[in-house]
Parts: sequence; structure tokens; C-alpha cells
Amino acid sequence: MIKDNLVCLRKINGYSQEEIAEKIGISRQAYGKWEKGETVPDVEKCGLLASFYGITIDDLVHTTRADNGKMLPPPPKGKHIFGTATVSNRGQIVIPQQARMIFEIKGGDRLVVLGDEAEGIALVKEKTFMDRMNMAMKFASNELPDDMEEERNG
Repeated sequence: MIKDNLVCLRKINGYSQEEIAEKIGISRQAYGKWEKGETVPDVEKCGLLASFYGITIDDLVHTTRADNGKMLPPPPKGKHIFGTATVSNRGQIVIPQQARMIFEIKGGDRLVVLGDEAEGIALVKEKTFMDRMNMAMKFASNELPDDMEEERNG
């Protein structure tokens, strides 16, 4: 529920109720009622809160729970928590449907599996990976277009 997300976001970011209320132009008492679930913010205030925290309105009003039932904090805009996937004995996983939809992944697509021993595994579409690698190679060999050359040289 929105009240849980408001409490979580405020605490994660180290704000007081008064600081948040001031940022969005309401009283601390009104904000406190939102966190208690006595009232809910209107759409305009939800937009301000979502913008302030760098999340979507959808993530502000919906609570996501982990498999163990614990609440997960709303992810920053453009970031997602899709839940868990079980690895089969053959090392296969099923990418959650929402992830496939958002990233336009369909059967037959090739994904590059990247790994960082400290952070974990990431999947990137092969085309995206190759485009970035080609750009890196051009950058390294000084074959960048003029506008990118200016960016590299600061």
C-alpha cells in the first residue's frame, strides 16, 4: 500500500515527515496521515512524491513483496524488480513475462550473459552489447564522430 511505500522511501532517504511535507507543499500533519493510512494523497501529490523520489507513480502506489513476504522498496525509475527465477538442473531460467515485455525479448533472441563475481549476472541483448562494444573500439582507436570526440576530450 502507498502508506508503506511512503514510510519506506522516507526512511531509506533519511528525511523527516516535515522535510517531505515542505518539499511537496503540505503540512506535516497531512503527510503523517498518509503514512498512517488515514488518508491518501491526491494524484497531483502522488506525482510530486514520485518525482521527488525518482520513481513512477505506479511504484509509489503499489507494494511489491519478496517471496518471503517482506516488502521491497520501490525501485528507481527505469529500474525493476521482477521477482525470482529458479534455475533448472540444466542451468535454464524462465525470464518473467513482465521483463520480456518491457525489454521486448522474444523466443529466438540472443542474450549476452555478463558476470561480476561480486555483483552477479546480467543479461543484455546481443545487438545492444555489440553496439556498445563497437563504440568502445572506435573510442579506443580514435575513430569517433566529431561530436563524440569533443565529449571524450571534455
